[in-house]
Amino acid sequence: MPYIVKIMPSSANPRPANPLVVAVAYDGLCTFEFGVAVEIFALPRPEMGEDWYRFAVAGIDGGEMRALGGVRIVADGGIDLIGQAGTVIVPGWRGTEAPVPPALIEALRKAHERGSRILSICSGVFVLAAAGLLAGKRATTHWRYSEKLTEMYPDITVIPDVLYIDEGNVLTSAGSAAGIDLCLHLVRRDFGTKAANMVARRLVVPPHRDGGQAQYVESSVPEPHERSRLGPLIDRMRADISADYPVAILAELAGMSERTFLRRFAAATGVTPARWLLSERLSWARTLLEDTAMPIERIAETAGFGAAGTLRHHFRQQFATTPVAYRGSGTRPGRLKSRVPHSGHAA
Repeated sequence: MPYIVKIMPSSANPRPANPLVVAVAYDGLCTFEFGVAVEIFALPRPEMGEDWYRFAVAGIDGGEMRALGGVRIVADGGIDLIGQAGTVIVPGWRGTEAPVPPALIEALRKAHERGSRILSICSGVFVLAAAGLLAGKRATTHWRYSEKLTEMYPDITVIPDVLYIDEGNVLTSAGSAAGIDLCLHLVRRDFGTKAANMVARRLVVPPHRDGGQAQYVESSVPEPHERSRLGPLIDRMRADISADYPVAILAELAGMSERTFLRRFAAATGVTPARWLLSERLSWARTLLEDTAMPIERIAETAGFGAAGTLRHHFRQQFATTPVAYRGSGTRPGRLKSRVPHSGHAA
């Protein structure tokens, strides 16, 4: 009897019981990080239905507050809004050693005890650390602040070279743009891949980057003559994800020697062609598993794995055995609904 593994469709994703997202505002507010929270959680999205997030801003400093770039803001409410939130976002902080107000620490601790999710972007991790929410956990931040975080809070396992880390109800992200990845990851957790893809499309950003992807790629912007070769090649691979792509053929299509191609591809993407292709195939397979009723065998074939057993093997390696601390997928083992015979094998 064949294995049948089905990931619950997006409609079955456990929507947040409390959809209110509250972003913390403070004097010296990091404008980009705050804007990420606003763009993803506050923008009206009637196409998402009535269960979509609600959004508010909690000002922790009285009156008018300054934001980077010469902007001044007045918040919706005060620190008491944190007590009403299902998700709290700390968008950066005014300095790695800047003291965190005791009232904010107390509000975050109470929210955490109540089951609210606490999320930090970039240097906002220092607020979570000051509140004691990261003790004994893994966390990340901008690579410039990793050593400082380790030095100040030795009880935190700092992972300096990933985009974001999901520890369940406490989530941290690296530098500014990684906050987009983490927020999209949360959307994927709450509403499924299709919803996350719709939000990403409107943002004109990649719908998914693994949390474990490196923060820094040595040559993230290829030289113009290389961009004209690698860009169309990557598009071609994405368009036919199930095809075979030997390095020799890829190098020929890019007009490079194999050694040069491998070096340039890794410099541009941060990974080898094989690793890049595997990640893309897994991402496509996950989308099909969550959003369609396609049989697992057909999904394996469509995504380029050939056999269902091969897909399960790679899926377990990527999403089930990867530590939850920096698992990049919104699809967790707990979301697998399996009907498997008692054969001793994992689904």
